[in-house]
Amino acid sequence: MTTPSLKISFRGTEFTLTVLAVLAFVVLALTTHGSVLHGDTLTAIFQFLAVPMVIGLAQMAVLGVGQMNLSVGVVTGFCAMVTAWLMVDVGLPAWLALLAGLATGAAIGLVNGLIVVLTRINGFIVTLATMTIIDGLRYGVHGTATYQGYSPGLVRLGQGSVLGVPTVFLFAVLVAIAVAVFFRHVTVGRQLLASGGNPLAARLSGVSNDRSLVLAHLLSGLLAGVAGVIVVALSGSVNATIGDDLLLPSFAAPIIGGVALAGGVISVVGTCLAALIVRLVDVAQAQYSINPDWVDLIVGAVVLGAVLITQLRGRAAT
Repeated sequence: MTTPSLKISFRGTEFTLTVLAVLAFVVLALTTHGSVLHGDTLTAIFQFLAVPMVIGLAQMAVLGVGQMNLSVGVVTGFCAMVTAWLMVDVGLPAWLALLAGLATGAAIGLVNGLIVVLTRINGFIVTLATMTIIDGLRYGVHGTATYQGYSPGLVRLGQGSVLGVPTVFLFAVLVAIAVAVFFRHVTVGRQLLASGGNPLAARLSGVSNDRSLVLAHLLSGLLAGVAGVIVVALSGSVNATIGDDLLLPSFAAPIIGGVALAGGVISVVGTCLAALIVRLVDVAQAQYSINPDWVDLIVGAVVLGAVLITQLRGRAAT
């Protein structure tokens, strides 16, 4: 099923990102007189890396079939609100509310995929519409209320650590491993990449491109739901603004990490490393009191540069 164009990762890109992450961390440590090496700071860095990692993987799933999901941020926020609402107002136990949050994300992703397949409208437009609808639901149904005081045990777990490593970060790493195994070793995952790399060849090989599209959007929605439940466990309070600032990071991580916009090529490791680099940029903003608008400008410029470099590589290869 695989062809030379259906690589799982750009090893050169991953190595480069590893070097950049190490250098960025060393520079931060030196210029802040070691403050980023303090236990509390390191914990905060990796705690708040979990959501960008999973959000990047959610966007990566649809990029693998050459589509985009503009709704990942608001879906994350909506799933977080549904989970918290079920615990606070409905009184469901935490484990059942978390499952409902995951199911909500998967259901939204499934609807996105089915609309794309049935209408033949590009996922960019479909998810733009669903993003607007879900955004309206967040504020229209729940208003600006904040849900808090839910499951102290869940919050302790979300803010806890194992051997000094935050539990939410360890959970995000396990999610990344599961996603990597899915695309590398599971048949439908490999077929998804085949559909993204060369839809005609995939169809001639007996692969359903429609099924791949639906599956990619479903997986993206599920991962957004995972990010939502991480937010619930980590923050201890949830309101309608959750997810509003996640759209740019969702694209930044996979694109910088070496994922092909045209589909067929993904990089789980590259996506996670790029999410770490973006997180270090946020840390630098806080440490140096940089205007947040400049941070967005820098991240946006890096994403644009990564896209241009990918385009130039593609032209050089042809």
